[in-house]
This record gives sequence, C-alpha cells and structure tokens, in this order.
Amino acid sequence: MDRKTDRRAALKLLTAAPLGLALSAALAHEAVAQTPRGTFGARAATGPGETGAGSWKTWPSSSGNGLRSVAAQPAADPNVVNDWNATAVNVIATDAATPAAEVAPYLGFVQAAVYNAVVGITRRYSLYKSNAQPGPMASPQAAAAAAAHRVLMTYYGHVPAAVTRLTDAYTASIGALPNDPSTTQGIQYGRQTAERIIALRAEDGRYGPNTFDMPPAPGVWRPTPPANAPFFGKFLCETTPMMIESPSQFRPGPPPDMASAEYATDFQEVKAFGAKEGSARTPLQTETALFAASIVPGPLQAALRDLAVRREMDISDRARLFAAVSMSIADTTITVWDSKVHYGIWRPIHAIRLADEDGNPATAADPTFEPLIPNPPYPDYTSGFNGVIGSLTRALTRVLGTDRIDLTISSPVTTRYYEFADPLCADAVDARVWAGIHFRFADVASMAQGQQVADWAMDRYFKLA
Repeated sequence: MDRKTDRRAALKLLTAAPLGLALSAALAHEAVAQTPRGTFGARAATGPGETGAGSWKTWPSSSGNGLRSVAAQPAADPNVVNDWNATAVNVIATDAATPAAEVAPYLGFVQAAVYNAVVGITRRYSLYKSNAQPGPMASPQAAAAAAAHRVLMTYYGHVPAAVTRLTDAYTASIGALPNDPSTTQGIQYGRQTAERIIALRAEDGRYGPNTFDMPPAPGVWRPTPPANAPFFGKFLCETTPMMIESPSQFRPGPPPDMASAEYATDFQEVKAFGAKEGSARTPLQTETALFAASIVPGPLQAALRDLAVRREMDISDRARLFAAVSMSIADTTITVWDSKVHYGIWRPIHAIRLADEDGNPATAADPTFEPLIPNPPYPDYTSGFNGVIGSLTRALTRVLGTDRIDLTISSPVTTRYYEFADPLCADAVDARVWAGIHFRFADVASMAQGQQVADWAMDRYFKLA
C-alpha cells in the first residue's frame, strides 16, 4: 500500500454523521421560461452604492436554471462547499503553482465531482454524466468533502504542500461530523463520484504537445519580450470539453484583416492606451487594467463564495453554483485555446513594433512599445480573460435567474462591487486593451464565446431533477 493510500485509510477513521436526514415535504413550483441573452454595457460599478448599466431584471427560471426557494434534502452545512472551493483554488494555483490557463480545467473537475456528490444525495438537480446511487443514509456534507479530496489528491498528490493542505482540510471536514453510517456512506459516495470524473478525464488530451507550428509572418504570433517564453497550453485546444461538443464548437470567425480600417482603429486604440509609458490612460483606467490582471482565479472564486454566503444558499444550490460557473469556465478556456491555435494572431506588442510589415497605411510602427503588463505566452485572438468573465457572468446570471450578480471582487489592487453583469463585462474588455496585451476585437469575440459556452451548458445541464 502506498503512502497516498495509507493517508486516505487513516483519514477514513475520522468519519462522522450528518446533522440530519429529514426531507422537506414540498418543492417550490417554478415557472419555465427561456432566460434572456444580455449584452454587456459600457459602464462599471465600482462601489456598493453605485449601480451598473441597465435595470434590474428578474428572470423566471429555465427548466431548473434558477435557485430553488424551498430545500428538499438532508440537512447539511453548506459551508463545506465553500471550504473545498477555497482549498481547491489554493492547492491548484498556490501549492502546485499551476499556470493560469491550466487552472480552469482542474477546478472544473473538482466542482463537477462535488456537484454530483451533493445532488446525487439531495436529488435537487440532475447528475452530470452519472447515474450513481448513494446509500440510503448518505450525508451530502461528507460526500462533498470526500469528492473534492479524492479529485485533488489524484491530480496533486505529488505536491507536498498540497498533501499537507488536503490532509488538514479533510480532517477538519470529516472530524466535524459524528461517527455513524451516514457519514461513512457519504464518504463512499463522494469517492465514487470523484472516481467517475477522474475516469471521464483519463484520456482527454490534456497532455499533448505544446509546440506552435505556424510559420513566422506578419500578423503571426511569436514569443514576446521580455521573457520570450515559448507557446504555452496548446494541449488545451485538443482537450475534450466537459460539456460542449468540441473545442471548435464556438470558434468565432477570423479577426479583421490587417489592411482593414477596423484593424487600424483597434491598433490605434491599444497603441495609445496600452503603453507602459506615455499612455493616454487615466489613473482609473490604469487601475482597471491592473485590477483585471489580478483577479483570476482566486479573487473571482472568493467573490462567489461571499455571494453564496450572503444569499444563504443551501448545499445543493452552492454545489450547483460552483459547478455551473467553474465547468463553464473550463470549457470556455478550451474553446479560447482552439481559437488561439487556429488563428495564431500576434500580440499588440509585435503588431505595433512591426507595423511597417502589416500592409496598412493607417498604422505606424513604434519599435519601443511595451504594454502596461507582461504578455502571457500565447496568441492574441481570442482573449482568455474575457472568455472567463463572459462564461462566469452568464453562468451566474442563469443560476441566479437575474442579471443582478451582486458580486464584490477584492484584489491586491482594489475592491470593486458589480451589481450587474454588464459593467463587469465592459471592464474586462476595456482592461485588456488598457493593459496593452489585446486588441479590442479579440476581447469582444472572446466575451461572446464565454457567453455562448455558458448558455449552451445551462440549457443542457444543472436542471431540476
């Protein structure tokens, strides 16, 4: 027996029972209607006292794509979902120092397992690619902890700091419960749901080559200064999505031709507003660019945890919230990387430094241009960050049943409150231009990709059971 198995066996002795097993006598009746597709606006809300673009919209739920007002599940502390979301972020992003683009799929795997572990017992929502049946007394609280622990140990059990964190977190989660068959059954079911997710992802293409094979030419991506790091994450474009049908399902049309007026307009904007020195940015625009650069993944996930607590979501709705958002982000990341590899468009730094080669008389070269923040090592079109924000906001509005997302995001730069989804989307598009690392057309296309992925997923998954 290896050390990982020994540790899991020791932790199993800490099992305990759920807080109760009473089922609610009734479910709330929900209207069925299609959720509207919003667009993002041009203003940002920067404090709790401010409102964003648009008016308050309350959307009826769409085939279960809204919150339930009456619980129908065994009593369980919903904070276990928050705790393991925080643990997952810390293990993946901090302990394992996983590159930002690669965080999304693994967080999606964790939240999918937690979702199945919880709703497989509560039967509030439909399972994700599973028909596993729990024991009759299984605790959803124990199941959530066991599912998250098993997935994270599978992928990060080779990282000593991650093992320490996971051991402590599992001890705390299971040790808080009394020792009886309910917890034992919950642990067994949680591990079963985790193994199902792990099996689904066993041959999903995550470990393919990272080489970028597009021949050098004007308009084609190449490693960017100062690091000149090679292309990262090509394997993502070949990774099997969690929910959508293929990485190319929402591939946008090509970016503007380099000789076009549209290209010249976006070129001039990023050149004027994205430079590290001598830019036309206002202090608030600079703050927005730096804020956006510091909120993925930790601050965004923390904002969701805060929302779940303030909304007093129960364990089923929390599991669904984190799964819908994280799995949509995972598939959007795969979608965005398909676009990056397919089109291979150069970043503004080379577009501006080498503008004499683009064939557009309306662009002028600046060989000294540097963006406000360093370029990540992959092409411009489309934008990973905007894909994340597009899928997060759309999945969140579909889960909540309203475009009032009520999200407070705290970063090392500042804290911003977004009452509505549109201002957050608008800030995301602007931020990458003002940071000097994306053309606006790349941001807008990716925002649409993220929204399309989340809509497609929410139309098919996370429905009432």
